[in-house]
Amino acid sequence: MQLSGIEGGNGQITQSEEALAMVAECLKQYEQGSVDALYDLGVAFSTGSHGAACDMIEAHKWFNIAASKGHEEASWCRADVADEMTAREIAEAQRRAREWLVDGSRRAA
Repeated sequence: MQLSGIEGGNGQITQSEEALAMVAECLKQYEQGSVDALYDLGVAFSTGSHGAACDMIEAHKWFNIAASKGHEEASWCRADVADEMTAREIAEAQRRAREWLVDGSRRAA
C-alpha cells in the first residue's frame, strides 16, 4: 500500500507487509460484523502501531468510517486527530472515507 502525501505533493508513505496484513485482517473482521476493526485501523495509523507508518489522513479516514457506523469512541478520536491536521488533509481524509464507503456499497449490492 502506497499513499501519497498532499502537502508539498511529493510525500510518499509506504506501508510495511505487516501493516498490509493488519489492514487485510481488520477488513476481514469488519466483513464479519466488527465495527471495532475499523476503529483499530484508525488507532494503528494514528499511533504507527502494528507495522503501520503513522498517517493522520488514513487514521482520520478510518475513524470517520467507524464513527459513521456508530462507533462512539471513533468520533472522539477523529476529532483529536483532526486537531493535528490541516483543512486540506481533513478534506482528503473525508474524500477517501466517502470513496471507501461508496465502493463498499457497490460490493454489497
